Amino acid sequence: MDLWDIFDTEWVPIGPWVEQFLQWVVNNFRFIFQAIKVPFDIVLTGLEDGLTGAPDLLMLAIISLVAWQAGGRKLGLIAAACLGSIGLMGAWEESMTTLSIVLTCVVFCSAIGIPLGVVAAKRDRFWYFLQPLLDLMQTIPSFVYLVPIVMLFSIGNVSGVIVTFIYALPPVVRLTNLGIRQVRPDMVEAARAFGANDRQTLYKVELPLAMPTIMAGVNQTIMMALSMVVVSSMISVTGLGQMVLRGIGRLDMGLATVGGLGIVFLAIVIDRTSQAMGISARDRGHKKWHETGPIGLIRSLGRKA
Repeated sequence: MDLWDIFDTEWVPIGPWVEQFLQWVVNNFRFIFQAIKVPFDIVLTGLEDGLTGAPDLLMLAIISLVAWQAGGRKLGLIAAACLGSIGLMGAWEESMTTLSIVLTCVVFCSAIGIPLGVVAAKRDRFWYFLQPLLDLMQTIPSFVYLVPIVMLFSIGNVSGVIVTFIYALPPVVRLTNLGIRQVRPDMVEAARAFGANDRQTLYKVELPLAMPTIMAGVNQTIMMALSMVVVSSMISVTGLGQMVLRGIGRLDMGLATVGGLGIVFLAIVIDRTSQAMGISARDRGHKKWHETGPIGLIRSLGRKA
């Protein structure tokens, strides 16, 4: 052995160890991972059936009205224009599939990430333990997730949601933790001085004040989920990402362009709408959500009638 080239030999066989470990997990605990797929499958199937089964123009109108309600008439028009462009390009069905995958990912990331962020903000030891895991989840290249996910969950849209969930979870946890920690101590002390317990303080003071930061985390989760669309298509996830992948495989620039533009337009709609939902009531002119948008218009017409 040449001491000058000592690292030409593999002294620590990490690759074989990881492969053996994953094979052992698959052989002994596959039923657990099949059970994990169930809630993802239920939510994804419901959203996908609803989005793809509804008439196209009805779904375009609903999404545009939601955008209008969240961010005003201008955002509603932008959403209608983006979705109309997707439909005219012939990518409506694929865009609704992609939207259902992204929304499913956001549902689970929010349901798990926000409570994790709250606990991390309240307990420093838990945050010190959680932070390296979040760093690992964010720094590992997205392609690396695909191999263990395929081994544990097989291929398909549900597996794509799970790999996207793992990739997109850290931002909402980090920004929820940051938002709770940035709440002014005097506001918390004032709530406790008026007799609020820990739960009341959390729900009535800390979460409302931290909501813009939390919604920024949800927004980042949405954008990271959209960035995984093309990568997850490599494990047979349908939607716009698969159009891009097929275009690359066939050197079909037209097909890849349609898929890519569809992702861009969908990202604009989701990004602007989620950002608008994070705007505080004070920045809206102290108006409640049901006093603006189409709901506010209907209520005002009802009063006049």
